[in-house]
Amino acid sequence: MGRNIVENYHARMHRALVFIDAHLDEDLSVAAVSDVAAFSPHHFQRQFSSLFGVSLGRYVQHARLKRAPYRLAFRDGHSVLEIALDSGFEGPEAFSRAFRRRFDQSPTDFRRAPRWEPWRAAQTPLVQARSQTMSQTFTHTDVRILDFPETPVAIMSHTGDSAAIGDTIRRFIAWRKAAGLSPRVSATFNIFHPDPDEASPQVHRVDLCAAVNRAISPNAPEVVAGVIPAGRCAVLRQVGDSDDLSAAANWLYGQWLPDSGQELRDFPMFAQRVNLFPDVVEHEAITDLFLPIRD
Repeated sequence: MGRNIVENYHARMHRALVFIDAHLDEDLSVAAVSDVAAFSPHHFQRQFSSLFGVSLGRYVQHARLKRAPYRLAFRDGHSVLEIALDSGFEGPEAFSRAFRRRFDQSPTDFRRAPRWEPWRAAQTPLVQARSQTMSQTFTHTDVRILDFPETPVAIMSHTGDSAAIGDTIRRFIAWRKAAGLSPRVSATFNIFHPDPDEASPQVHRVDLCAAVNRAISPNAPEVVAGVIPAGRCAVLRQVGDSDDLSAAANWLYGQWLPDSGQELRDFPMFAQRVNLFPDVVEHEAITDLFLPIRD
């Protein structure tokens, strides 16, 4: 089979996944999704499961039950009933049964005190399926060089096991709300310290940052004032899954940097979360990775 034929086939399946992302609260029958991909509904189920390793119905449920925990954990403005209905369930009882099967917690318990290990494990089938057509590839033309301005930030550090960073994110979101620094008015950054693949969990550190233009309250012991210094940066944009930036970071270090002839500055790689899932559908999430380089 020719390369163009394969690419076209995958592009049609990619359209199906994009459609699912954008219509998680609507009818996602075989007929509806196969029509978007321009495939016969008589064969689409087998085509889908053969390519993605999961049936269409299971994929849709995985996608709905990925968005729901994000909203439960990080968006307290939505009730459990609202999240259930927006996830395509007829009511909270059906939603609760499916949620408990997937995450071994009820939605209410997850909102109160999420258990992150079952949540992470449950993402595997969806991540593997999406990697078939939604893995981003990079070229040197994707990298921009810019002068990053000095940016004062409020910092809450997560130190320890990366699997537990959700608890730190919840505390940081609560602090930002209390401080009136929502992402709409205050840019969101992460500063990455030792590589978690090399460091032990006890020294793994990621700084959660919000841009600020005023002094940080002394009544917030977990939050300290900091600054992202001015300087040249190579910038690579990742569109889609923002949970795992390792492929983009590895490409910058392993492919772009040696070919570029640039030298690194003494400041860690950092990222700006331009927009975030679940506020946008997953394939529209945007993260800019900044690699500090010398003048």
